[in-house]
Amino acid sequence: MILGLGTGSTAKHAIDRIAELLRIGKLKNIVGIPTSSITHEQAVSLGIPLSDLNAHPILDLAIDGADEVDPQMNLVKGRGGSLLREKMVEAASKKFIVIVDESKLVSHLGGTGLAMPVEIVPFCWEFTLRRLEMLFIEAGCVGKLRVVRESSEPYVTDNGNYIIDLYFKSDMGDLKEASDAILRLAGVVEHGMFLDMATTVIVAGKLGVFVTNK
Repeated sequence: MILGLGTGSTAKHAIDRIAELLRIGKLKNIVGIPTSSITHEQAVSLGIPLSDLNAHPILDLAIDGADEVDPQMNLVKGRGGSLLREKMVEAASKKFIVIVDESKLVSHLGGTGLAMPVEIVPFCWEFTLRRLEMLFIEAGCVGKLRVVRESSEPYVTDNGNYIIDLYFKSDMGDLKEASDAILRLAGVVEHGMFLDMATTVIVAGKLGVFVTNK
């Protein structure tokens, strides 16, 4: 099985479990495709065989967490900084399982008031930030350059890019239109909306675990 390995706290636990099952022989013939340098390092340390999209352009399954999940199983991802590679790997997967706790469920994307990340090239990043804000001026959008924690230095992705975190005061509107508008801006590499990609969402809550399939 060719398996996409996500990034973040939820994915970390899943990767630990995959490695354990491999060690005891309950899983065999697994090849992982990591979505970040952090995930790559974790998988190597656990002895999980790895490859990449060049060798395996179609994956059987990807497993990851999410920052937000709406009722249509659309996602916001990338607050951990790995949105581009996550989207490349998970878009290439036949099945994409998302594991979250119930705090990640929202009525609409951007509804938590937390960041919707956009990966951009470093060149004239302030210009790109202003253009992103103007796209969603009616939604009260404010963009902020992501910086390294306890620093004023820009956060740099595995791909050498910057991240602009967008904050919305109201609904951003039609998600497909919003996605297309963001991607049309020169200087934008990718955004953190994962639309119509998840095939299964597993939600852990106070009343138990709930599974939704598409």
